Amino acid sequence: MNAKALAAEFIGTFMLVTSIIFVALFSYGNAGNVGVCLSVGFTVMALAYALGPISGGHFNPAVTLGLVAGGRFDASKSISYIIAQCLGAIGAAGFTALAASGRADLKLGNFASNAYDTAGTYSMISVFTVEVVLTAFFLIVIMGATSKKAPAGFAPIAIGLTLGAIHLMAIPVSNASVNPARSLATALFGGGLALSQVWMFFVAPILGGVIGGLIAKWLHDE
Repeated sequence: MNAKALAAEFIGTFMLVTSIIFVALFSYGNAGNVGVCLSVGFTVMALAYALGPISGGHFNPAVTLGLVAGGRFDASKSISYIIAQCLGAIGAAGFTALAASGRADLKLGNFASNAYDTAGTYSMISVFTVEVVLTAFFLIVIMGATSKKAPAGFAPIAIGLTLGAIHLMAIPVSNASVNPARSLATALFGGGLALSQVWMFFVAPILGGVIGGLIAKWLHDE
């Protein structure tokens, strides 16, 4: 396994998760949901350009496994990628907690965790469906934008805009996961309910990623 590729996945996931929870925790009062969506979209776009040539720019276990299902990534490398991604996400949550410790009046609360069947969220069925469908949509865009038929050099733009749009759609329903590493990291620091429900945000995005990868493989198969 290429150590540089794993480092790129760690760094990329660290920055991606930081872009989400920093805005959610520190800037939400001014930025709102739109600010979170812009932050995550712009960040993944920049990371795809900067680190994509090194590791492929997955930054998400659901993307890695979706690309395996779609025939775009070697399954033997997937576990190492997922470990690097989860460690990067946990590092981002720890970094955020450290930054928040400088404000005595700042309440970490649920640490921007994902949830279902709680105040302000929807039912388990609703959240599961949204996470599956939107992650599948994300993989279809990723595989289409990076296909040989797509215009060269524009894939990060399509991927970044899509992830921003997905967050705009999903935040009111599930607080937008579509990324098990992001959900694990915030749940570990949020604890309680978030940690007891984190299984959902592994199962649904991974299932969606695999479905999306298979659909995209079929669509682009000649």
